[in-house]
Amino acid sequence: MLEARAELINDIRDRFAYVATCPVQGERVFFENAGGALTLKSVVKTSADYAAIPDNQGRDNPMSHELVKTIAEAKSAMMAFLNAKDGQIFVGESGTEILFRMISNAIIESPEGGHVIGTSLEHPASRSAALRWAKIARKDYISVPHSNETGSVEAADYAALVTPDTRVATIVHTSPLTGMSVDVAAVSKAIRAVAPGCYIIVDGIQHAAHGMLDIDNYGIDGYAISPYKMFSRHGYGVAWISDRLSALPHDSLIGGPEGNWELGTRDTGAYATLADVVSYFDWLGGEVSDAETPRARFVAAGKAIHDQEKALTDAMLHGTGNLKGLADMEQVGIIGGIDNPRREGLVSCWVEGQNSADVVKALNNRGIRTHLRKADHYSGNVLEPLRRPDCIRVSMCHYNTVGEVAQFLTAMREIIEAR
Repeated sequence: MLEARAELINDIRDRFAYVATCPVQGERVFFENAGGALTLKSVVKTSADYAAIPDNQGRDNPMSHELVKTIAEAKSAMMAFLNAKDGQIFVGESGTEILFRMISNAIIESPEGGHVIGTSLEHPASRSAALRWAKIARKDYISVPHSNETGSVEAADYAALVTPDTRVATIVHTSPLTGMSVDVAAVSKAIRAVAPGCYIIVDGIQHAAHGMLDIDNYGIDGYAISPYKMFSRHGYGVAWISDRLSALPHDSLIGGPEGNWELGTRDTGAYATLADVVSYFDWLGGEVSDAETPRARFVAAGKAIHDQEKALTDAMLHGTGNLKGLADMEQVGIIGGIDNPRREGLVSCWVEGQNSADVVKALNNRGIRTHLRKADHYSGNVLEPLRRPDCIRVSMCHYNTVGEVAQFLTAMREIIEAR
C-alpha cells in the first residue's frame, strides 16, 4: 500500500489542495470524494494561467497556435491514459451532459424498433437519458435489476435480457452509492454475443479516479468522465467515443469540421488541466514501479491506488489498532456486504435507530466530512429496495490515510455511544 512509504504518501498528499483542511471549517478529514475529489495543485495553477489568456483557438497568431497545440497534446495524453487506440476525445458542459448527448444520439440514430437496456444500479445521469430518448424514439426500455446483496450487476444479468433487437445499452462502471464496480468488459462481451451492432455507453464518472482504465479491452462506444471527480475541477465533462458513434449524425454547425462533437469554443484551460491529471498518474506510476512506458506506469498507478483504497476500506470495515470496524458495530448496517471484491474506496452505511442526516452532521462537527444520501431521484434506486430512507456515504481516495480512518471510527463510536 502507498501508506507503507511515509515519504511517498506525504508527497502524494502535498500535491493536492486542502488535503487536511477546509478554508472555512479548518482541519477536517475529507471522506466525500465521491461528491468531488480533491484538486491537484497543478490544476489550480493551470486554471488560473489559462483564465488570464484572451486569445481564442483557430487564429493565426502565436498564442492561438499554442492553444491549439495544448488541446491536441491533452487529447493525445487522455487517449493514452484510457488506452484507446481509436475514436476521439471531446469535452462538454459536464459528465451528465456528455452522457445525455452520447445516449440520445445512439438511440435516435440506431435502427428503428428494438429496445434500450440499462440497469437499476445506474446514476440518473445515464438512466434518465436512456428512458427519455427511448420514449421519444419509440423504443422499449428494459431495466436489468441489480443485486441488493452485492450492490452490483453481472454480465449474466444483462445476458438474460439482451436480444438481437437490443439497440443501445448503458453500463455504470462503478456505483456512486454502493461503491461497487461492474465488469464492463464482461458485460460488453455478453451484449455483443447476441447484439453485435448495439451501441454501448458507459458512465465512468465514479470509477475514473481509481485508475485501471482500458478502453481497448472494453469493446464499447462511449465513456464519460467528470474531471472534478478525477482530481481536476468543475465546469466540464470529458467523453471518449468510438469511430462508429462519432460518425452518427449529431448536433453540429452546418459546414463545420466533419466529426466534430464540440459545440462552440471550448476552454483550453479545461484540456490543459486534464493533461495535469494524466501527468499525475504517470508520476505516481513511476514512483511505485520501474515501468518504462506511460501505459505501464498508468497500470502501476491504478494497482497502487486499488491496494491503498482496499487497505483503507478494510480498516474501516474491520478496524485498525484497538478500534472496532463498522462490521463489528452491531448497530451499523453496510450496503453491499462486508468483504466485497467489487468495492472501490467507498462504504455506505447506516446506524440503526438514528437518522443518517444526524450522523453526518455529528461527524462533520467532529471534523469528518461525509455525505447524506436519501431515497430520492439520485439514490432511491438503491435505497428503496433495501427499505432504507437514507444512508451515510463515506468515500475515500488513495491520498487518504489509515490514521484518518481511525479518526472516523473513533467519531462513529462516540456518536453511537452517545445515543
